[in-house]
Parts: sequence; structure tokens; C-alpha cells
Amino acid sequence: MQDQRVERGRLLVVEDEPSIRELLCASLRFAGFAVTSAGTGAEALAAARSDTPDLVLLDVMLPDRDGFEVVRRLRSGGVQVPVLYLTARDGADDRITGLTVGGDGYITKPFSLEEVIARVTAVLRRTRPGASDSLTCGDLSLDVESHIVRRGSRIVELSPTEFRLLHYLMRNSGRVLSKAQILDQVWSHDFDGDVGVVESYISYLRRKVDSVEPRLIHTVRGLGYMIRP
Repeated sequence: MQDQRVERGRLLVVEDEPSIRELLCASLRFAGFAVTSAGTGAEALAAARSDTPDLVLLDVMLPDRDGFEVVRRLRSGGVQVPVLYLTARDGADDRITGLTVGGDGYITKPFSLEEVIARVTAVLRRTRPGASDSLTCGDLSLDVESHIVRRGSRIVELSPTEFRLLHYLMRNSGRVLSKAQILDQVWSHDFDGDVGVVESYISYLRRKVDSVEPRLIHTVRGLGYMIRP
């Protein structure tokens, strides 16, 4: 059965081992997070500054610089994103160093994916106290916890995939999203399909959400889709 959770935060996964990085990214996407990744310290610094993630999962041992140096540079540049270190080094000195330079905790290798998801969720709850469980766009509302969607006073019944698609659009209200972006974030990382499925689900969603005026889901020709009042 496909996971019915929706995007709960934007994560940056920094890990130089491709197999571990891909497994983490796929699992976290399936758990409802939006995920980008990097394999070096330099890539991590660039992504953290440009993508504004809600949390960074950061391998301590990177090929070009260690994770502690990455955090030092982020903090000195004013980037205060929470950081969870991924490390096989669990000595007291390393832990003290990591927390001193500005980390928020450690996940020791080998780890379970359940542990990673639980730790990420806990840090996001603590560091995003203003994060809302409800989204609105005009007279359309979506409640993350109850999975209830309303258009005005009418409840809109959506499938799990339609709900995730609407949630992703509403999280990015006013922003044009390409079909490739939607496919990557709404469907699982290893989904064996093409962007045609996005067109189909946008159509399904319009029939349910945009059956009344004003229409909220818009096609931006040649670019993608957006939702706005």
C-alpha cells in the first residue's frame, strides 16, 4: 500500500556514498519529505544556500571537507538551518565538536531508516514551531493531519495521490512547478513512469477542486502548473 503522508519539510541529504544517498533520498521522499541531495561539502554549501532546506542530513566524512567545516561555513554565512550529522564516529570529542560548531544531533551508522525519519521529524517539530497543519488558497483549504480538503463549505474527496499533488501545489502557491518537479516530489523517487501521469492527475484534481469558479489550478504553457487564487 502506498504511503499516504505528504510533504512535511524540505531536506538536504549530504552523503558521498551513492548507494546510501539514494536509499536515504528514496525512503525520505516516500515518508513525505521533499528531498534534494549532494555528494561533497562544496555541493552541500551551495545547495543549503540556494534551496533553503528545513533540515540538512550531513555525513561527517566527506571527500573534500568534513561535515564540521561545512556547518562552520554555513553558520558564519548566516545560514541557521538545523543539521543532523550522519557518522560512524561516535566518540565524545567528535560529538562535542559537532554540537559546538552548530549541529543539532547525531545519527550513528549503521542506522535504521525508521530512526532517521523519527529523528528528522522530531527536529522539525522543534525547529518549525510556526509550521501550520493547514493550507489555504482562496476558498480552498487543506488540513494535513485530518486529510480533509474543503472548497468553500464543501468537502472534496481525494485519493491519496491527488491529496499529495494538491498539497505540493498549495505548499508552493503562486509558483510555477514543472511536470518533472511534480513527478519527482509527488510520486516516489523510483517511480517507473513519465510526466504524462502528471497531466492525468492534474485533470483529475481539476474535476474535483475546480468544478466551481474561480479556477485555482492554472497551466503555464511550456512551463508547468501553478495554484493561485
